[in-house]
Amino acid sequence: MEFGAHVSAGGGIDTAIDRIVAMGGDCVQLFTQSPRMWRPTDHHPKALESFRAKRAEHAIGGVVCHALYLVNLAAPDDVIYEKSIATMRTTVDVACAIEADGVIFHVGSHLGAGFEAGLERTAAALAQVLERCAGDTWLLIENSAGTGATIGRSIDEIGVLIDRLDGHPRLGVCLDSCHLYATGYDVTEPARVDALVSELDERIGLDRLRALHVNDSQTALGSNRDRHANILEGLMGENLGAFLAHPSLQDLSAYLEVPGVDKGGANAEEIRKLRELHSRWVA
Repeated sequence: MEFGAHVSAGGGIDTAIDRIVAMGGDCVQLFTQSPRMWRPTDHHPKALESFRAKRAEHAIGGVVCHALYLVNLAAPDDVIYEKSIATMRTTVDVACAIEADGVIFHVGSHLGAGFEAGLERTAAALAQVLERCAGDTWLLIENSAGTGATIGRSIDEIGVLIDRLDGHPRLGVCLDSCHLYATGYDVTEPARVDALVSELDERIGLDRLRALHVNDSQTALGSNRDRHANILEGLMGENLGAFLAHPSLQDLSAYLEVPGVDKGGANAEEIRKLRELHSRWVA
């Protein structure tokens, strides 16, 4: 298992490699543009080349790009819907240019239009986005936390969407421990993690599971509230190791998305705690 974190790419996309190396990470996640606006960043070709070169130089394994949280592929509003598709396509283009392993995204919410209507909109959007995937870059649906209108809260909902895309060979999954816990999957108990992995294998296939987000939770099991906590500082605590240590997950890259100190994001200490938690449980 590789251990890394979401880091800033401020100052040039290749600086994400500098930051994860300074933290002692093995893998890295980044935004390809400002997370607060729709306008994409125009990356200089030399910065893209530098990213690839630095990744090879420092032997960084997994690289994933996270799509904007503004994206809603199920949106009934046509303006938001079209902006979401355009942003996803641009994100995939950059991800392919830096030879990332995947683009992780949340489907979004149908906002009361109904699951079937949201599913239809999402499938049509993803068909356009998947056209942009090249090389080894996949699209990875992240399981979501949230209430009724949110799409992708369960393994079955993600499976329905993959089925609607005819099992596209570049459409995969990223599992987030905090989101699972908030949705009611108790990933602090080995038997429950076994059941989750079995459900995923039977419904979707473990070959589609390409990345992990490892975050503790500030809110209770089944709360449907997405509130990340630092490793060992949330309600899952030491028992988050049950998720990390499952045998079927050991070949994956695990990315932190924790608040860190003073909400400064993940740091070397969080990566160290993650590695040590994993070591205790696999032992």
